[in-house]
Amino acid sequence: MTDLPRFFCADAARRRGDQLAGTAPFGLVWVLIEYPGGWPPNGFDGLDLEPGVKALVFAAAQSVKARILLIRRHGRRTLGGPRRWAVLRYAGSGAHHQQWGTWTRDEELAGIVAALAAPGEPGLPPVVLVCAHGLHDTCCAVRGRPAARALSRLHPGLVWESTHVGGDRFAANVVVLPDGVYYGGLDAATAVTTVEEHLRDRVHAGHLRGYTDLVPAQQVAVGAALQHFGPAGRHAWTVTATTRLDDHWHVHLTGRPPHPALLDVEVRSHRTPPRQLTCRGLARSSTVVYEATGLRWD
Repeated sequence: MTDLPRFFCADAARRRGDQLAGTAPFGLVWVLIEYPGGWPPNGFDGLDLEPGVKALVFAAAQSVKARILLIRRHGRRTLGGPRRWAVLRYAGSGAHHQQWGTWTRDEELAGIVAALAAPGEPGLPPVVLVCAHGLHDTCCAVRGRPAARALSRLHPGLVWESTHVGGDRFAANVVVLPDGVYYGGLDAATAVTTVEEHLRDRVHAGHLRGYTDLVPAQQVAVGAALQHFGPAGRHAWTVTATTRLDDHWHVHLTGRPPHPALLDVEVRSHRTPPRQLTCRGLARSSTVVYEATGLRWD
């Protein structure tokens, strides 16, 4: 009996030409918890923490729709000493806030609850997350860790490996927070150039999955603007109105100079045939894909 070849979801997505644009999950608040040890497949939910504290943090995060991610520095697995936690918040139009703390005992994670209720501190350096959650999906480790290694060499204070950020088949996935910008389909070299450009406030369309403050059709509209007019700052394009009729979307954008002041993008959605989307998930699922079909500007 011949063994079937091992399935890698990121390889399959590249062969199919799965579209990156419009695939960033919506979110404005993130909780990061440093945990250098092994990560369970379900991340924070699977950690052996004091149940009361764990429930408290989960409930507080859920109340503001925050995503909880475990983080660690690349290549470091030391369990001793204080670990860090953070609450990151995107407030729109370039405003974002962070609050950081440390923990050695489970009870100290309760500080996250207070941080979720506070505005946080503006103006801190960004956080660059690279999904490297191998027990959740093989491709996240195979493709994520080389990207994390390359980025960590250049920006050791900014870069963390993280648990599942969504979109396994787009590995390597990089998320810049609190900007709320998702990039995918990266390798070590493209991760470095993409992040270097982002830190210069130049977002390129090539590896952009989307902005997390926008819904998929809006993400695709902004991506189309960047594709047509070239890389631009995170807030160079603003969504001012969105209308929908069945599977057609009409997205209005305003641009900062030298871009057009007004840009209308037509977006159409369609559902793909069922296919295997993750390395471990054998069930086939279809997804909704959004594509820009026209641009008009003044």
